[in-house]
Amino acid sequence: MLARASKVSRRLLAASLALTTTYPFVTAPARAGEPPLVTTDDSQDSFYCQERRLGYWFYCSRPKPPERDNAQAPPTASATSQLDAVTAELRELKAKAILEPTPTNVTAYIRFQREQLDRASLFSDVWQRAIWQDPDLDYTLQRPVSTLGKRQWQDARGAERNTVMAHLSERYGLFYFFAQSCGACEVMSPIVQSVATTWHITVRAISTDGGPSRHFPAYAVETNQRSRMGLEPKITPAVVLWDAAKGQAIPIGYGVMSADELQDRIYLLTSKEAGRDY
Repeated sequence: MLARASKVSRRLLAASLALTTTYPFVTAPARAGEPPLVTTDDSQDSFYCQERRLGYWFYCSRPKPPERDNAQAPPTASATSQLDAVTAELRELKAKAILEPTPTNVTAYIRFQREQLDRASLFSDVWQRAIWQDPDLDYTLQRPVSTLGKRQWQDARGAERNTVMAHLSERYGLFYFFAQSCGACEVMSPIVQSVATTWHITVRAISTDGGPSRHFPAYAVETNQRSRMGLEPKITPAVVLWDAAKGQAIPIGYGVMSADELQDRIYLLTSKEAGRDY
């Protein structure tokens, strides 16, 4: 009997060793108090994710992100509409303060108005700082406003104008339309004569009513010249610059002008394109 029992024991031991060798990773049943198994749907390491019993605070697969709310945020009001709303509120508070001048209404209007004044002051301050820091935005670099800067600009401008006027007679001449009965012509005639003499410009004086001029004794009587040049036929005095190179009339102006203004107009019309000097 003992031999038989020993033989049975050896067989059981052999079977036990065979099972252990064939299935080394058979999971034992969970004991009370042990952390639960971590489940995964991904092809993860079974030993790391299952055998080690990592517990509730570990996962082997990435959790799904929370679903986003499909509701869209309300559109932001444009700056124009916001500014219109501020203006409307200011007008409403002002109207209410006038129609019902209670301390509450007047105070509300004053406070809101002060807020807008502060906002305008801030805008003005930032505007000025932006101009200081960006020379492309500073118009005073082209046309100074300070006393010293303006004087220097005027001196440079006068020298450039004189250079242009000194060479003007090489290409241009003047038509001067006057009338004996025109009181303004008596003032304008010596001015035209002075500018033409200073810069040696040829002037052709034309009398619109046939009367003489003591400043331009060698005048001619008008025979529809102004209409052919596209000028107003009844306004005197009139000064027209004639471009001999192009055969083109360039109206300078009508009425009385000072010598400086007359020279400035000639200088701008002959040497500056529109939009280049303003």
